[in-house]
Amino acid sequence: MRFQRRAIAPLAPATLRALAARSGWLVESPTMLRCGLGGSALTWELPEAGSVVAPPFPEVTLAGDDGPPGTGVVALGSLPFERARPGSLHIPRILVTQDREGHAWVTTRGAASIASLLAGVAEPTQEPVDIRSIAYDPTPEEYAHRVAQAVERLRRGELRKVVLARAITGIASEEIDPAALAQRLRVREPHCTLYSVPTRLGRRYVGASPELLVRRTGRDVACHPLAGTIALPSHVAPDDYEAWLLGSHKNRHEHDVLVRDLVETLEPDYDVAADPAPRIVALRSVAHLGTWVTGAYRGAEDPPSALDLLRRLHPTAAVGGIPREEAESLIARLEGHPRGPYAGPVGWIDAEGDGEWWIGIRGVLLRGATFEARAGAGIVDESDPIAEREETRDKLLSVLSALLRDRV
Repeated sequence: MRFQRRAIAPLAPATLRALAARSGWLVESPTMLRCGLGGSALTWELPEAGSVVAPPFPEVTLAGDDGPPGTGVVALGSLPFERARPGSLHIPRILVTQDREGHAWVTTRGAASIASLLAGVAEPTQEPVDIRSIAYDPTPEEYAHRVAQAVERLRRGELRKVVLARAITGIASEEIDPAALAQRLRVREPHCTLYSVPTRLGRRYVGASPELLVRRTGRDVACHPLAGTIALPSHVAPDDYEAWLLGSHKNRHEHDVLVRDLVETLEPDYDVAADPAPRIVALRSVAHLGTWVTGAYRGAEDPPSALDLLRRLHPTAAVGGIPREEAESLIARLEGHPRGPYAGPVGWIDAEGDGEWWIGIRGVLLRGATFEARAGAGIVDESDPIAEREETRDKLLSVLSALLRDRV
């Protein structure tokens, strides 16, 4: 299977974003817009998402112009949170990659043409929609009770941390345009990575993730784990709130547990360095504690690919817990339903093994007029059930306010 890469003049980002958000694969970081278009040239089925191996890149060849990592033959998509559930990645027939400095590349399979796809793309003009019906799973009161149950397990020493999520499902007054939601999220959260990807169950997952799970560039690896959250009220200077978050013992403990676990996971093969203290990652309506963790591979052989690293790291304690297996078991028992793409990896890998994967949070599952959103909170032995319930409410509002006219 032969692909051709060409350096091209930059294309209109809004048009690319709208097309990919509706019918392709969109992964747009603050520095790079990456769009998979024209359908899948090759689909890579994973019977178990946690058993990822190298994708079928030996079946393809690349000719044409040179380009940086992630501009040639690339597989994109999202994987479920549950590692035992099936997943799939896709090598699109057309890949457009465009950076903020105006450099752009298109990689195509066969006679695929970008011009015909971009012609006549409708501008995303839909405003936030009204709600016809909405349901909580579990109810806010039930969620607080489940947090209390988890805290008892933590205080008995059975776990060190677990992340519990809750969901909102609903029906809007009209069919939801994924491109309009993606455009609003791009404006509202410019420092996040925007994504819109199809799912295995025929829905589309659209969101803006603040959390880099792992980036692999040659022998180097980088992660940016987030844990510890505070809501930022509108029209108020956030300084006092951010200072409180930095000084919160509970939030610092939750964050430090995550960073230590990630460092220990990488250390057998990497020379790892982590920021000495977390920094504030401020979004539109919430702020988090974030720490950069970087590493250099010290082995003589080829370094692990981005998917090898994904298998090793996912789920991190940012969305799962410690110990991993015990946390996953407790999540399955208390939440009661599979998370699907929520909190699973979303991103890309290229033929050289380089890639970037973000944690699929702050997203909405769409099909027609129906929607579903989830949010979780990190539970440690100091957690207060009511405070954790309110944290999940704030996180849900951070994405649903871009979708819905009414406050939930």
